[in-house]
Amino acid sequence: MEEQQRNIAPVKLELLMAIVHNNKLAYYSSIIQSYQANLQFTVAAKGTTHLILNYLGLSADRPKSLIMSVVRSDEAGALIDLLKETFLKGGDYKGVAFTVRLTSTIGALAYGFLANEQSVKEEQ
Repeated sequence: MEEQQRNIAPVKLELLMAIVHNNKLAYYSSIIQSYQANLQFTVAAKGTTHLILNYLGLSADRPKSLIMSVVRSDEAGALIDLLKETFLKGGDYKGVAFTVRLTSTIGALAYGFLANEQSVKEEQ
């Protein structure tokens, strides 16, 4: 019997980390989702300035959120560029974002969901 080789991982995946102000969380979440990100996880975060402000007796810390999302490598560059452009608006739009390349994913279905690939089907 001839062995068939399948390429089930046509695109690489990256983990996007973005720290944004809480009041812009929904705004940034929708931007990230528009770049084929099927998975987002959000947690409360603090910026680094709170340490300095507390030392000086100034308490102006504003709540922030960390958005972690799995994005396709072919979409990551354009997404980072858009986030950078938006961060430059200043005020509540300020933030930090970067990606980390994922080296492996377990299972074709998990990969298909994370990569937004409808062509990946469960093997029987």
